[in-house]
Amino acid sequence: SSGQNDSTVSEFTLIGFSNFPQQLLPTFFLLYLMMYLFTLLGNLLIMGTIWREHSLHTPMYLFLCTLSISEILFTVAVTPRMLADMLSTHRSITFVACASQMFFSFTFGFTHSFLLMIMGYDRYVAICHPLRYNVLMSTRDCARLVSWCWAGGSVMGMMLTLIVFHLTFCGSKEIHHFVCHVLSLLKLACGKETASVTMGVIMVCVTALMGCLFFIVLSYVFIVAAILRIPSTEGRHKTFSTCVSHLTIVVVHYGFASIIYLKPKGPHSMDSNTLLATTYTVFTPFLSPIIFSLRNKELKNAIQRSFHRTFHPLSS
Repeated sequence: SSGQNDSTVSEFTLIGFSNFPQQLLPTFFLLYLMMYLFTLLGNLLIMGTIWREHSLHTPMYLFLCTLSISEILFTVAVTPRMLADMLSTHRSITFVACASQMFFSFTFGFTHSFLLMIMGYDRYVAICHPLRYNVLMSTRDCARLVSWCWAGGSVMGMMLTLIVFHLTFCGSKEIHHFVCHVLSLLKLACGKETASVTMGVIMVCVTALMGCLFFIVLSYVFIVAAILRIPSTEGRHKTFSTCVSHLTIVVVHYGFASIIYLKPKGPHSMDSNTLLATTYTVFTPFLSPIIFSLRNKELKNAIQRSFHRTFHPLSS
């Protein structure tokens, strides 16, 4: 029946950038494009370096490599579409494309948080139980931990996406965002279960992210306690330096997320929200490779060695 077709939505319109100052769009497009390319190259460089350098074939760097993969996939799932929308006037997205974008951003987002948690556990074992490190962090255990992270992320992504897209969408089809963002999409759903689904989605996300953060903080409580027991200042410094890059990423990852989601919503918040959310989407993955390659001495030296070998093959 034609009535049925009118009421159910087959595609949405992303209007995140339409309220944006139009003359600034080309500038932001170039800025985000540069960041996007840098994110891909930076993470590929980290992965390549870890792959090539046998001294980096340790659990910590295996996890870092996996983190780079999830970073790349998250960026690829969200950013190209966003860049295309910045330049186009026709910003519609089909139901399926919207669902898959949501699935991938959830999956890689959660995988990312789970990996950060595992990396915290890795530092905890290395510092608090150094003698048992090789037993507790064998290659097989590391592979198992990594696959649990991916499996967990995928299950969360699948579950949340299915719940959201089981709802009926009617009336407006304008998503007030530049991606298929779950809360912006839920505002378009109709039916009496929408409120409970919205609450459920928020609870699941908050519980998962806060759970990861709780375990990271717990790891660091034990780590700090262990470091304070080290008699020499130099020893303390050396031990703590292995945690700095991980700690910085955690602060960036959770800091940006909380700024966006805990910010009070005003009537004029649409534009600043777009700017904040794009910052989170484009800027956080952009910072990761910088932080890891600058704050992590072993990785920095390995990258320099790789460059040296590539560009001065005779002198090495």
